[in-house]
Amino acid sequence: MFVRLLLMLMAIFMVSIESSIATLHRVGAKQGWNPNVNYSEWSDHERFYVGDWLLFNFDKRYFNVLEVNETSYDNCNDQGFLKNVTRGGRDVIELTEARPYYFLSSGGYCYHGMKVAINVEVPQVAPAPALTPVKNGSPPSNAISIRILLFLIFFAVAYFY
Repeated sequence: MFVRLLLMLMAIFMVSIESSIATLHRVGAKQGWNPNVNYSEWSDHERFYVGDWLLFNFDKRYFNVLEVNETSYDNCNDQGFLKNVTRGGRDVIELTEARPYYFLSSGGYCYHGMKVAINVEVPQVAPAPALTPVKNGSPPSNAISIRILLFLIFFAVAYFY
């Protein structure tokens, strides 16, 4: 009874870990947060989900990171920003809501391309894979893999119990 309960909890734990892994996105990839980088192109190649993180790497003596609204983003207006993300040049912000986010650097650097807009989505749960029908009395290959995995889990539980 205890082993069955433990196996069920382990299976639930494994599924929840797989579906809750957050991603750290380095803004601008290797170029970081600097002038004359095409952040629209960078963000077009990324998928952002609630719970992910953005990492801004920059020289804090010259640049900063401000979260702004869409109008301020479009006009490179650094007045009345929503949030100053700047802390020390390696700044991280968690994406906590499914919505568009807008960031720019003040001091005129926005006009040199230091702005990025991203759209954050709710993570989608992948549907369970369909099982293939049994042919010639042999189980499908993914059923064999699941049995092997369950055996290994059972063995580990029995060994440490």
